Amino acid sequence: MPNRYYESGENRAVKVGDLFATIARRYDLINDLQSFGLHRLWKQRLTHLAGPKSGERALDVCCGTGDVAFALAGRGAHVVALDFSQPMLKVAQRRGANSPVGSRPSAASSPYFLQGDAQQLPFPDTSFDIVTVSYGLRNLSDWRRGLAEMLRVAKPGGRLLVLDFGKPDNAAWRAVYFGYLRRCVPLFGRVFCGDAHTHAYILESLHQYPAQAGVAAEMRELGCRAVRIVPLLGSAMTINYGLKPDPTEA
Repeated sequence: MPNRYYESGENRAVKVGDLFATIARRYDLINDLQSFGLHRLWKQRLTHLAGPKSGERALDVCCGTGDVAFALAGRGAHVVALDFSQPMLKVAQRRGANSPVGSRPSAASSPYFLQGDAQQLPFPDTSFDIVTVSYGLRNLSDWRRGLAEMLRVAKPGGRLLVLDFGKPDNAAWRAVYFGYLRRCVPLFGRVFCGDAHTHAYILESLHQYPAQAGVAAEMRELGCRAVRIVPLLGSAMTINYGLKPDPTEA
């Protein structure tokens, strides 16, 4: 049966919008359950690799409920967090407002949440020292365009990082992992969202996505340097890393 939330082409945004409107309220809970809490460690690794310095400007694309945006801000970066889903942004803003005073970034360093299109970023060229996306590039109708936009708004020497589901090279582990995504993960959607299709979507979208190898190849095609793939959990998850070329260092 086709997944009701997956559609290729330009109409994909409507379907993905419906998906995130459905799951926004339970998004963080299900992430904890389906990853056994490991997604928090993976986002910490992303933040560490991004290496934010106090006063640097960071953009978190497809920010969802704000995990990475809050982490970057907590390291002193001035963060803009963009997502096209208003329900997800509302959750992120509520989380920021409800965080304990001792753990919340100061008002001066709190992320600025903005609704927008990752394929048409509303920022000038060379605006950010760091550009990240977590579990979002895979959901775009044109992921290459999204990656090119990330590169466009990065400053020369800026860091680009992409965290997402991967495709393990080891055939046995890939079979176990894909089996978990196919048989178990949809149950979280059925129990918490009343619709197994919400989380069966993950494997459907992953099948259509080139994952870490394709993203790394596209980064190189776009001219990024120091491109590398950081495997997590045997490449069940991966981080793609690259630097925007700096003409002054040529």
